[in-house]
Amino acid sequence: MNKSRLLIIFTKNPEKGAVKTRLARSIGEQKALEVYETLREHTAMVTEGVEAVRMIYYSRFTPSSDLFFTEKFLPRLQKGDDLGERMFHAMQEGFEAGFAHVVLIGTDCYELSREILNEAFSALERYDAVIGPASDGGFYLIGLKRVLPELFLDRQWSTPEVFGETTTILHRFAIEYERLPELSDIDTFEDLKKSSLWPLQP
Repeated sequence: MNKSRLLIIFTKNPEKGAVKTRLARSIGEQKALEVYETLREHTAMVTEGVEAVRMIYYSRFTPSSDLFFTEKFLPRLQKGDDLGERMFHAMQEGFEAGFAHVVLIGTDCYELSREILNEAFSALERYDAVIGPASDGGFYLIGLKRVLPELFLDRQWSTPEVFGETTTILHRFAIEYERLPELSDIDTFEDLKKSSLWPLQP
C-alpha cells in the first residue's frame, strides 16, 4: 500500500427515503435504495485494489456495520454544512495527516474503474491537480497535492456549472491539472436508463 496516497470516499448513509431522492420519484424509495447500494458495492469493489490508504466518510453517522467495514477502509464522519465544506474538511484532514496526494470520490458513478483511479494518482505525480468531469456538469473525482479552500468553500453545488467553475478556479490560481475521461453519475431516472444497471432486476 502506498502510504503517501489517500483515497477519500464520500457516501451517504444508506437509508430508505434519504438517498437518490430524485430517482425515487420515478422508481420508488425502496428501488432507489437498492440502486444506491449497488453503486456503493461497485465503489467498494473498484477501490479495494487501488494502491492508497482508503477512508470512507459517512454523511450522518458512523454505522455499526456496513459493506465498507473491512480492514481495507477506515471509517470517518463528514463535517460541514454543505458538500463543499465537507469535501474541504476531509481533504484538509488528509493533508494534515501527512498524505502527499489526496483523491476524493463519491459513490454515484457506476462507470468508475480501478484504472481511472490509478490514472488519477499517476496524474498527481505530474500535475498539482486532477479532475474527472461528470456528464451532468459536475465532477466525479478531484485530486490535489494541497488543499485550496477556493475550490470548495462559498460555492453553489449540484448545478451544471460546477465543473466549469472548478477549472476556472484552477486556472485563476495557476494550478496545472489533468482532466480525466467524462463519466456519468446516476442521480435521475434518465441517468439510470442510460446506464448498464437498466433494466432493474426484480
